[in-house]
Amino acid sequence: MQKQPLILITNDDGLNAQGISVLTKCMQKLGQVVVVAPNGARSGSACSITPLVPVTLKLESKEDNLTVYSCSGTPVDCVKLAYEKVVPRRPDLVVSGINHGDNASISLHYSGTMGAVLEACMKGLPAIGYSLRTRASQCDFQPYLEVVEKVADHVLRNGLPQDVCLNVNFPEVPVLRGVSVCRMARGIWQSEWKDTDEPGVFRLTGSFTNLEPDAEDTDYWALDHGMASVTPLGMDMTSYPCFDTLKSLQE
Repeated sequence: MQKQPLILITNDDGLNAQGISVLTKCMQKLGQVVVVAPNGARSGSACSITPLVPVTLKLESKEDNLTVYSCSGTPVDCVKLAYEKVVPRRPDLVVSGINHGDNASISLHYSGTMGAVLEACMKGLPAIGYSLRTRASQCDFQPYLEVVEKVADHVLRNGLPQDVCLNVNFPEVPVLRGVSVCRMARGIWQSEWKDTDEPGVFRLTGSFTNLEPDAEDTDYWALDHGMASVTPLGMDMTSYPCFDTLKSLQE
């Protein structure tokens, strides 16, 4: 008998976040699920790891086709630990989210949600990150679940190219207007530090500016127009066009 797909789930909002609960229920329709998620919020942790102190893992629950662990580390720690110490075999898919807050454009570089996805991709595992454009702790995820399952099912059936993962973002709308396979928008975070009442102490904040708001092939345009964005990301960050301009360094 053919084995069910094995799906590993994590996030950066923590095990008790609504988004990971919704994502887990979606993935249970597609296969056997193992959840290894941080025991608290790790938003903004990007690709950070925990090299200086031990990381703990706790079995929270186990039932048919679903095993849940909490982890004291970062989302990347969760993927590393799950891959080496938890899952019974190589996962067929790694999914992260559903994040409360979008990870479109350059925000993905700061995201613990996407840090976990990139870690899985580095291990050669098909991986998807899901995020919703709202910071509310309680959200209506229902309008997006069909796309969540559709993207995951597509990857399970067809795989992804080597060193490619997916960044999926949703606008907060009652009805999606469609799905756009698109690139990252160019953008910048500004006014990122806020003074506090204590001298020399600042709080991280900021506002995002889309530097190409009229570019219809970007993730931000898709979200601004009520569409889900699906962006394939590559692990190779080499700027190949710069080779010619830097050749003189070899002379």
